[in-house]
Amino acid sequence: MKNALTRAIVASSLLLLAAPGHAAPAGPEGVWAMTNGKVTVKVANCGSNLCARIVGLAEPISKIDGKPKVDRENPNPSKRNRPLMGLSILIGMKPAGEGQWQGAIYNPDDGKVYSASVRQSGSTLKVKGCVAGVFCKTNTFVKAN
Repeated sequence: MKNALTRAIVASSLLLLAAPGHAAPAGPEGVWAMTNGKVTVKVANCGSNLCARIVGLAEPISKIDGKPKVDRENPNPSKRNRPLMGLSILIGMKPAGEGQWQGAIYNPDDGKVYSASVRQSGSTLKVKGCVAGVFCKTNTFVKAN
């Protein structure tokens, strides 16, 4: 009787641990879409850092030449013909706490790199880019997969 009771307690404990409500929160890995629909990125772990590549654009074709968009605003002329699709935009994003990362972000709209932070809360990512730590803009992404 005692062994049966012990087995029942162990079995019910294992079931509770496996229940969906007790699962660890999902990390940032996966596909995320900006809420305005402009860009979709694929976020992954790159070693101990976080990285992201552009995998979708609301307007992938340039109005200038009718071809797929390229990194036209890059300050380095040798990089101005790289396609935006597949372009890495997060730089050195190091863990900065639970669901948080600090580093930099490349903005292909103006060809500049900004200090940045990423904060995940469930199925939402807030990406904040700043100039001189004072002038900041936050974009919100939602999990697409």
